[in-house]
Amino acid sequence: YFSFPGELLMRMLKMLILPLITSSLMSGLATMDSKACGKMGVITVTYYLWTTFMAVTVGIILVVSIHPGAAAQKDDYSVGKVMLSSADALLDLIRYDINLTALLLFQYRTVLVPVVKSPSFPKIPGKSLSFIYFAPDDENPEIHRPVFLELTPSPEMTYRTVPGTSNEMNVLGIVIFSATIGLLLGKMGERGTPLVNVCQCLNEAVMKIVSMAVWYFPFGIVFLIAGKILEMEDPSIIGQKLGLYAITVVSGLVIHGLVLLPLLFVLITKKNPFAFIQGILQALLIALATSSSSATLPITLKCLLENNGIDRRVARFVLPVGATINMDGTALYEAVAAIFIAQVNEYDLDLGQIITISITATAASIGAAGIPQSGLVTMVIVLTSVGLPTDEITLIIAVDWALDRFRTMTNVLGDALAAGIVAHVCEKDFAPKPPTVHSSPLSAPSCQGVAEGHEVSPQPPLLQTKPPQFPQPLPIRPVLQTLHQLRCPSLDTMQ
Repeated sequence: YFSFPGELLMRMLKMLILPLITSSLMSGLATMDSKACGKMGVITVTYYLWTTFMAVTVGIILVVSIHPGAAAQKDDYSVGKVMLSSADALLDLIRYDINLTALLLFQYRTVLVPVVKSPSFPKIPGKSLSFIYFAPDDENPEIHRPVFLELTPSPEMTYRTVPGTSNEMNVLGIVIFSATIGLLLGKMGERGTPLVNVCQCLNEAVMKIVSMAVWYFPFGIVFLIAGKILEMEDPSIIGQKLGLYAITVVSGLVIHGLVLLPLLFVLITKKNPFAFIQGILQALLIALATSSSSATLPITLKCLLENNGIDRRVARFVLPVGATINMDGTALYEAVAAIFIAQVNEYDLDLGQIITISITATAASIGAAGIPQSGLVTMVIVLTSVGLPTDEITLIIAVDWALDRFRTMTNVLGDALAAGIVAHVCEKDFAPKPPTVHSSPLSAPSCQGVAEGHEVSPQPPLLQTKPPQFPQPLPIRPVLQTLHQLRCPSLDTMQ
């Protein structure tokens, strides 16, 4: 009950995810040129993949150098759990529900169903199958006494996969669907303008809700973090087992988030990255509290628009895509955790296996949902790729809740810096064109300019610049001839 105000904060932010993503993507892409949109998409995805691979490389270098697995103590027991194969886990990332309504509420998940097969034994006439069990003596534990038991071996257990769902919003599917609709609305021209206007109004309304909800954030953050601290076990025991592992992960996140990403920002934009980061401190604080990059999306968008002056169309595209596929902190964490588990189990990894971990961690982080502790779900892909036991994930659960907050901050920081870089690279593509002045009024085209989020359609030059034409007076002679032809027949008779 103590963390209930923090739970309200999480629910408040998650409520805004769906309308914000759909309205921002549809309205943003509909008002963009298709060529500029394609260029921005290529730059965004390339940047995200490159920074994710950089994060994985930093994590592998640190975990191999520090070797935190040597100081960790493995528990005497672990509960085995059957996990999905890496193929099923990867395919679940791109499977979408055929029902659009279900896409907003659920996410596809492959479920393992146990199938029990009865054991078959060779029957020997007149004899029974006996097993010898050496049980320790209570009086003298060093001496074991044999016990003859007639046992029935456990039946053979197999598993089959069936389709299932999880109660999570399919953010990746919503992003792809909204982006497709937005691009098509832009190609429809004036016919799609009403729907674009609706999306723009909805987006503005959501941002006003975010501005009002900001006043509740400090109160909810305190209870959200305090509640997690109260749920911790003995910190001294956790520190002895996983302290060096936690230091390795945090060190990698600091190097990647405060050294490499700002350096890349400076090389491309020639601007001060820390002044840019200062403008998104509120979003980083929300990421630390909520541990969800998707829940932080409304605050990140607000900070970029109001504090850093990023183009609205760029921010609306880059941030939702980044909240779905850009998981630098998660990729670094998964690479470190996989090698840490191998070190605890005294499993030597060769160079090929380390390269496999780097590639798999990069791919698995792309499909990690922007929800708390989603890295544990995709961790099975990394472990199975090199043959490590998946049930050893229980070794790192004790500190995962804390590390998840730091890697979410890294993810949000990477999304924001990506928006700044893409806005700088694509600045000329989105800049308004000045009107062209011509000497002849008959050939002057209409001024074309791009307003805030809108493009003005050019009008035909002659329709806009041609002076109005007045009707000419009719000639008198043709009129008299026409009246003469239509004269009354009775008049001819009278003549």
